[in-house]
Amino acid sequence: MTPLRQQMIDAMTVRGFSPRTHESYLNAVTQLATYYHRPPDQVSIKDINNWFLHLVKDNHLSAATCRQYLHGLRFLYLQVLQDSSFDVDIPLPRRPQRIPELLTREEVAGIINACTQPKHKAMLQCAYGCGLRVSELVAIRLDQIDSERNLLRVEQGKGNKDRLVPIAPSLLNILRSYWRNQRPHPDSYLFPREHHLNQALSISAIQKAYKKAKQAVPINRVGGIHSLRHAYATHQLAAGLPIQQLQRQLGHRNLQSTLRYIHWVPIPTAQPGEQDLLAQL
Repeated sequence: MTPLRQQMIDAMTVRGFSPRTHESYLNAVTQLATYYHRPPDQVSIKDINNWFLHLVKDNHLSAATCRQYLHGLRFLYLQVLQDSSFDVDIPLPRRPQRIPELLTREEVAGIINACTQPKHKAMLQCAYGCGLRVSELVAIRLDQIDSERNLLRVEQGKGNKDRLVPIAPSLLNILRSYWRNQRPHPDSYLFPREHHLNQALSISAIQKAYKKAKQAVPINRVGGIHSLRHAYATHQLAAGLPIQQLQRQLGHRNLQSTLRYIHWVPIPTAQPGEQDLLAQL
């Protein structure tokens, strides 16, 4: 490992970046160095602009991927190398403005009911019932569930933030039934790996379970397990939940991230407030 790579890893570790961010940023820097066959601190701004042009024209990379690479390079040059000259506007392709395909309540119910493995089914119900990211879902521990106040404490979600998410009575009953049947260890994960109770179920395992259940229905809409989080957000807004309250429950730092769900939502027909979505399936 080169000293510069170790320096970048140390800088990301100190700032509490997630493993996925580590991988993404290091990959961008590695690809730049490989393309020019020299260390990234010896690559000019003009070279970087030409590299991005190559990524778009020759490799046909999406705007989202190019921006991800740019974030990695900005971190290296500004935070690690302390090179303020890098802070320039590199033209990138416009981000396409698309509204993801939304699952209806009927489709959510179909996917959940098509999942026959009890642990996976409970996980899908929890993902939809609380609007969780998949990384938050697999990391749930028993002591994060406050059954007296009907709350789930999501620890260190995206952006290293904790938050409280309401658990509807129907979901709490589902989780109690799951616990009675599966008996996960009180000090372990709610959804542990088989024969490894101190390890959380892998993200890929529940993603595959979701995909299998979706194909069994079948549902042809584009999207993976994150679609359950989209459905939760949109169905709550449609039921009249205030946008600021939904922002807190989803753990969005910026309200603009939550406002995108408005495009899906008709005029509310229910009284504003938290809805027990699973009870409506």
